Amino acid sequence: MKNVVRSIVLLSVLLLTFVVLAEEQAKSDSTKTRVFLMEIRADIDPRMNRYVDLALEQATSENADIIIIDMDTYGGAVADANDIRTRILEYEKPVWMYINNDAASAGALISIAADSIYMVSGANIGAATLVNGNDGSQAPDKYQSYMRSIMRSTAEQTGRDPLIAEGMVDDRVEIEGVTEAGKIVTFTTSEAIANGFCEGEVTSIDDILKRNNIEDFEIIEYELSSTEQVISFFLNPFVSGILILVITAGIFFELQTPGVGFPLAAAGIALILYLVPYYLNGLAANWEIAVFFVGFVLIALEVFVIPGFGVAGVSGIICIVGSLIFMMIGNDFFNFDYVPTEDITTAATVVGVGIFSSMLLLFIFGYRITKTQMFNRVALVETQERKDGYVSTRFPENMVGKKGTANTILRPSGRIELDGEIYDAYTRGEYVEKGESIIVISQEGATLKVRAAK
Repeated sequence: MKNVVRSIVLLSVLLLTFVVLAEEQAKSDSTKTRVFLMEIRADIDPRMNRYVDLALEQATSENADIIIIDMDTYGGAVADANDIRTRILEYEKPVWMYINNDAASAGALISIAADSIYMVSGANIGAATLVNGNDGSQAPDKYQSYMRSIMRSTAEQTGRDPLIAEGMVDDRVEIEGVTEAGKIVTFTTSEAIANGFCEGEVTSIDDILKRNNIEDFEIIEYELSSTEQVISFFLNPFVSGILILVITAGIFFELQTPGVGFPLAAAGIALILYLVPYYLNGLAANWEIAVFFVGFVLIALEVFVIPGFGVAGVSGIICIVGSLIFMMIGNDFFNFDYVPTEDITTAATVVGVGIFSSMLLLFIFGYRITKTQMFNRVALVETQERKDGYVSTRFPENMVGKKGTANTILRPSGRIELDGEIYDAYTRGEYVEKGESIIVISQEGATLKVRAAK
């Protein structure tokens, strides 16, 4: 009995000690400064825009005390930079910018939105003049005016000199002791410190925290979730090319062998995997997706409704190819002024190679697939012969030998008119103009084989 009591007392003491230690650890953790670290180390585009949005959301959920952005970029799309700058300005907790080499153009705009800026030795900030993404020429003044405006307003809101911020865009701005007319403002680390665009030269994140007398801290590094990593995987141009191959091959194979189902299902899955990542990252606009489906409908109409292959089919192909290319690049409704030529070339190459590969695949393996055991299980490949008991006709009498006219162009299939009635018909391969006289040479099931009457 005494042993049992001792065991209970010992267990109680151990449990109490564990609770006390856990509470002390929790108190210790709660006193630590929670520093959330994220990176902007690529071009500013819709993908970076989404990355920053997700990062700030996580910083909020982690109850971070300070946000530090590790910056090294030459810039990018102004619209996305403006979205990022707005989020930083509106964020409730302090946001510090750590310029780890370059903060040029759109990067400069984002940087001056931060509460504090720290730069490593040899870093630069400025050169925010807008340029054409294709040839590097300076953009029209209406775009420069907008950039000058948001640079000034951002600097005013964060307590920096708005005239200097404007001088980072406009080479006509002249500031005594800072810049002369004809030169864009670009600061080195020491120049940025001297002009109030940098709080100090640092060597690391720890150095920034030390300068702000923060010794007891916890750094939370932002990492993309598994879902976002999967999305990024499907944004890879090579993977996009594979998906385009599956989309086009699936659609064309289904059109060649209607009713199989599997090719169309594969194309549908590939289309979803192609569209969703680009849509979530702001690259695939609603109108681009709409154009794709319009193209698909036009091709379907050409194949199933309109005889031959003409304007609708060609227009459908143009819509599909064009929309797939546009989804991969950040154009502003056909405005490609600020889209780098390299991005356009990459997108066109990926789509072109994907479609060409699908056609090559169909040409080489299309016939072989129809001869496989798997294909025989999902498609009817046997001919239902009359001698085997299969009979199907909708004609009230024997039509062989009857004469009529072509109601549509026969190339080789179309419609004919016999005794005031319209029937489906086809030729042996020859081309028959609409209105030309024809004669029925064979009656096969629900269709008629005809030739031009001599």
